[in-house]
Amino acid sequence: MELDIYKINGEKTGRKVQLDDTVFGIEPNDHAIYLDIKQYRANQRQGTHSSKERSQLSGSTRKLKRQKGTGTARMGDINSPILRGGARAFGPHPRDYSFKLNKKLKRLARKSALAYKVQEENVMIVEDFTFELPKTKNYLKFASDLKIDGIKSLLILNTIDNNIYLSARNIKGANIKRAVDINTYELLAAKKLIISESSIKSIEEVLTK
Repeated sequence: MELDIYKINGEKTGRKVQLDDTVFGIEPNDHAIYLDIKQYRANQRQGTHSSKERSQLSGSTRKLKRQKGTGTARMGDINSPILRGGARAFGPHPRDYSFKLNKKLKRLARKSALAYKVQEENVMIVEDFTFELPKTKNYLKFASDLKIDGIKSLLILNTIDNNIYLSARNIKGANIKRAVDINTYELLAAKKLIISESSIKSIEEVLTK
């Protein structure tokens, strides 16, 4: 498939780029996307949550009342989970939530995410560019000219340009990634994908290994 290449002022260059159908034109696999996003979000969890069991609480271990003959339920010490100030029953403890996925499945998930964006016509190719100085207004003008201002967007570059990165970092909804670092979660989270011309080859190389 072919897409038009735009200038940073929003005008068409008159050139087109041929996208690899084995990357951008596949039939999306929803289950692969689900697993990859599940792994991404699981890996973000610190897993430092912790609660104390009754053996870890300070307090007397004296039995509160005799076992039988009171007409009520038996009761242990003051650290019992059913008492106010007692321990928590089956509470959380530090753990690692991360898990592994097959590399081929992760590649399929990223290709599926790209295919969805192409099908929805939410992919725009721009010629390679840079800013002379890192200024927020430069990126705001760039976003305005491409009509992506005010919406969540992901700009994919072949290599991170420091002036572009610094210009965009204070703008809500603007995200910048290297072509080799793209992930399924951020691809789908963005409303629009802006892909630099030189990064297309890098994306295709990474996802066709």
